[in-house]
Amino acid sequence: MTDFPVIRVRGLRNTYGDTTAVAGVDLDVATGEVVALLGPNGAGKTSTIDILQGHRDRDSGEVSVLGRDPAHVDLDWRAEIGVVAQDSDDLTELTVTEAVRHFARYYPGHRDPAEVIELVGLTDKTTARVRTLSGGQRRRQFWALIRRLADEGTPILFSTHYLDEAEALADRVAIIVGGRIVADGTPATLVAALTRRYGGTVPGLTVSRPSLEDVYLDLIGATP
Repeated sequence: MTDFPVIRVRGLRNTYGDTTAVAGVDLDVATGEVVALLGPNGAGKTSTIDILQGHRDRDSGEVSVLGRDPAHVDLDWRAEIGVVAQDSDDLTELTVTEAVRHFARYYPGHRDPAEVIELVGLTDKTTARVRTLSGGQRRRQFWALIRRLADEGTPILFSTHYLDEAEALADRVAIIVGGRIVADGTPATLVAALTRRYGGTVPGLTVSRPSLEDVYLDLIGATP
């Protein structure tokens, strides 16, 4: 992994009328780095990611993805990025092979669909309907794929509500609340900071050592 920021965001702001969705986000993702973006609903995660994809205009700030401003890009740039939606319910009736072929059509020079299916460990499920794959199975394949792509040097930014997923996969975790990044660091660093803050325990919790979940709940002001 290098220190070159493939994704670089400085002072990003985005508003809807009187509502501020993103209020000055700074964020870097380096080559081969896996960064998890965590935050409650309405925190600004989706707006930030939409802007990084070039699907939403920003009010101010600097954004660079693969050396380009997403607000002014072409199809060649779009072919270099990959986006996985949280839900694809409209495709659940397709078979695994059909679904992979469907998404492959968005990219010129794409990988062989059979290679991709093997990569995610679904060779024995090629004719199965996507809806028949269990949630646990999908998560396991997602974890394996993230690790494989990161090992190949692919920078990855993902948003998740599963804190164990972030702790297991992410090199860094950025927690966004009210449109601002309120914490950014490795899972171990964030947990250590909370441990120091509370002297080894978190008030109201029975654990002896905080977890990433405790860090998250503390930062968003939630009570477990």
